[in-house]
Amino acid sequence: METGMNSQLIEKAADMIHSSRHAVVFTGAGVSTESGIPDFRSPGGIWDKFDQRAFDYSSFVSDEKSRILHWQLLRSLGNCACPNPAHYAIGELCKLGFAKAVITQNIDGLHQRGGVPEDLIYELHGSMNSFTCLECRHRIKLEKVLEIAQKDNVPECPECRGILKPDVVFFGEALPVKALEQAEKESSMCDLFIVVGSTLTVYPAALMPEIAVSGGAKLLIINLSPTPLDKAAELVINCKAGKILPEIVSRIKAYPGTV
Repeated sequence: METGMNSQLIEKAADMIHSSRHAVVFTGAGVSTESGIPDFRSPGGIWDKFDQRAFDYSSFVSDEKSRILHWQLLRSLGNCACPNPAHYAIGELCKLGFAKAVITQNIDGLHQRGGVPEDLIYELHGSMNSFTCLECRHRIKLEKVLEIAQKDNVPECPECRGILKPDVVFFGEALPVKALEQAEKESSMCDLFIVVGSTLTVYPAALMPEIAVSGGAKLLIINLSPTPLDKAAELVINCKAGKILPEIVSRIKAYPGTV
């Protein structure tokens, strides 16, 4: 295992990706924080400022105070985050044909806006880009919900006045079955698993790199801090994803035959 950041490590990361036949990218909160979205679990993060009841399913359904708290949290986050260089670099890896799938723990939808095709993304924790009514199952986009939120403290379903819940995984809910199954399949099929911006401590999402390694895949980790799987990685680069990934992609695009 090699750690650090220099041109030789960038070259090695580029070589690993360029020589792979089926690479999978796995992203965590470290990618979103570079777009100004606060981390949930880090010191000074969202859970230091808000009660976790804001994302507890049973509380959200049964207690209007929890729904008010949830919307206070959402309003504090705003809706102005934009993709950063890491998102665009991952989008490039998909367009170039190296990344066959992007498995993410993030719920912000920035990978799609960064150029990753919708059918290559597996959102293990759901997405904030849509909401579903818990009564009539009517599904509406975030933009429409934000319009309603300008008038109502806690937006309700425009069809039946039922409870609108974001399509993200709350505490007490299972991960989306289809996304989880596809993520496990991609992890078992890949020959290179690229972790970007994740501490690999949140399960079951953190099982994905373990599945990949057990299947014989090489592991490349790009993260600011150490992870439990660093020793299993062929290469670890401790750096911000938005700084290092564009350099790696630029190096890959310089290879003969790469369009």
